[in-house]
Amino acid sequence: MSLPTLLSQHIVRRPQRIALLQHIAEQGSITRAAKSAGLSYKAAWDAIDELNNLAQKPLVERSVGGKGGGGAKLSSEGERVLRLYQKLQALQAQVLEAAEDASDLDLLGRLMLRTSARNQLHGKVVAIDNQGHNDRIRLELAEGLTIDAQITHDSTLRLELETGTEVVALIKAGWLDLLGIEDDATPGHNCLAGIIEEILDAENGPSEVRVGLPNGQTLCALAEPLHLKTLGLAADKPVRVQFAPSNILLGTPL
Repeated sequence: MSLPTLLSQHIVRRPQRIALLQHIAEQGSITRAAKSAGLSYKAAWDAIDELNNLAQKPLVERSVGGKGGGGAKLSSEGERVLRLYQKLQALQAQVLEAAEDASDLDLLGRLMLRTSARNQLHGKVVAIDNQGHNDRIRLELAEGLTIDAQITHDSTLRLELETGTEVVALIKAGWLDLLGIEDDATPGHNCLAGIIEEILDAENGPSEVRVGLPNGQTLCALAEPLHLKTLGLAADKPVRVQFAPSNILLGTPL
């Protein structure tokens, strides 16, 4: 599958975010593209992170220090997805005409996956290890990066998981722990190395930390400012992100 089914569902369900690709191609800047698309700068980057994580390869490439808040351009994969979106726009009118009743479209909308989890990573099942009532599912992400998820055996059967099944791993930002490079990870946890791309401070509560992984995907974690200061973590600094396999939810296309 050259484009994950869940990404194609996202194109239909969240057209404004896909349309952002067109604005990036035209503007060459996240700030200007967000303004053209009617999004905030943060919402634009949230959209880009989500799209990059769901696609086989990053759709948007960022260049630090560009005009208007940093330059950005579409990757070759992003250009391909944009062409697909433009084709879907042309087909949309035909779909609306074919619907016998407005409730048909409402039904389709309810069947599409929507989630509050900030981190949505596209992957493929490469191994399933039965551990009694639970199964440990090894997922291969983009560029060969792997993580383990733990779900019940009943869930494995219900989702019809087997080697080669494409899934989306859902991880809430609050379930991620940030570690210094020399800190020991918790045994049995997933631990991924990355670079802090950006830290968004909040007036009250934890800061939002965007971590770029070496495969081009992005994780969003929450951390208290004092914790970040204690670990010496800041933008452009290396960091490790750990999370328990049991804190990964798996989703598959219907």
